[in-house]
Amino acid sequence: MSSTPAASSAAKNLNIRLDEPEIWTIPVSSRLLSLPPYLFGKLNALKQQLRRDKVDIIDLGMGNPTDPTPKVVVDKLCEAVQDPRNHRYSVAAGVDSLRREVAKHYAQKWGVELDPMREVIATIGSKEGFSHLCLALVGPGDLAIVPAPAFPVHIYAVTIASGHVISIPVLDQENFLRNLVNVCENVFPRPKLLILNYPHNPTTVTVELAFYEEIVQIARRFHLLVIQDFAYGETTFDGYRAPSFLQAAGAKEVGVEFSTMSKAFNMAGWRIGFCCGNAEIVRALGKIKSYYDYGIFQPVQIASIICLRTCDEFAEEQARIYQKRRDVFCGVLNRYGWTIDPPRATMFVWAPIPEPFRSMGSVPFSVKLMQEAQVAVAPGRAFGEPGEGYLRLALVENEHRLRQAARQMGRLTRS
Repeated sequence: MSSTPAASSAAKNLNIRLDEPEIWTIPVSSRLLSLPPYLFGKLNALKQQLRRDKVDIIDLGMGNPTDPTPKVVVDKLCEAVQDPRNHRYSVAAGVDSLRREVAKHYAQKWGVELDPMREVIATIGSKEGFSHLCLALVGPGDLAIVPAPAFPVHIYAVTIASGHVISIPVLDQENFLRNLVNVCENVFPRPKLLILNYPHNPTTVTVELAFYEEIVQIARRFHLLVIQDFAYGETTFDGYRAPSFLQAAGAKEVGVEFSTMSKAFNMAGWRIGFCCGNAEIVRALGKIKSYYDYGIFQPVQIASIICLRTCDEFAEEQARIYQKRRDVFCGVLNRYGWTIDPPRATMFVWAPIPEPFRSMGSVPFSVKLMQEAQVAVAPGRAFGEPGEGYLRLALVENEHRLRQAARQMGRLTRS
């Protein structure tokens, strides 16, 4: 498949250079200088330019749900927003009734008992909560262990907090645990923080409860604090049920877990999530948040209560939708010669780049896909060097569009 004239023109007009350094004309902080250019921002600029030139880009680059939020949740928001009492500042930790509902949800879904006033706090999405928690726990020179490849905030929230990251490959669980112990035994200063993310973004790796039980023992032995990002905990397929880290005996003694309403309930733009677990860690996050924000808009919190109470079946149906999309998308690409193992969870496919295109690198190949196949993807390199050679593909379009995207990608790599 050859690129369209509009696509070629857009790329030329944009003159995209994904590897060029950022230049600042004002005296920015060393904290900002330590951050690389945001790769997704440059790819998005190319995508927007192509769309302005009337190129139909199928966007699989971001885990941004396109399906609607449950109607009962939207209706409750509309009702709550009419009450002037809800227009005022809220509390940074979240309203009490929402925190109680989160505790009930954990008890019903995973059998985890939580004290809603001490072990639950609401956050402006899990990304905000995670970033602020790093400010509360990480100081200059502190070390954090992060699975690799990694969702960027898991690395750069540590960097912004003046810490340093040690990466451990995520794909092999036994090796991960072995490498974790090796790092804790041999690195000085000893790491302070372990960041987990299962089901994993971007690789879709999943674990069983026994993995977390091992993690708790290692954390106790080496005095590690654990943060588990559980963003895709309810988006699982083929009968697999992702365990909560907090189900492991002793987990609340060593760490916390972040969850979010973005994925399971299609509430990404609502920006609401939760941090649950160790009371001291939750309290530390609450203190930081009290200096940074005035809480989530109260009608959003009220609507979220209704969602947690009534929308379990909605979340299960949404997972089935993603499973069907996965089957369609992976099936078509595999027929074109790609080799993709269907994931057990998340809303992503982690796809090896076919030969002979792998040698060109994931970023140039992603640009090629956008220009010549009209499909936007996330290059594996955006998740760190260990992601090179892969693409992350988000199952956010409907089955028809995903089938179309897979065909366009397949024709490009077959030609």
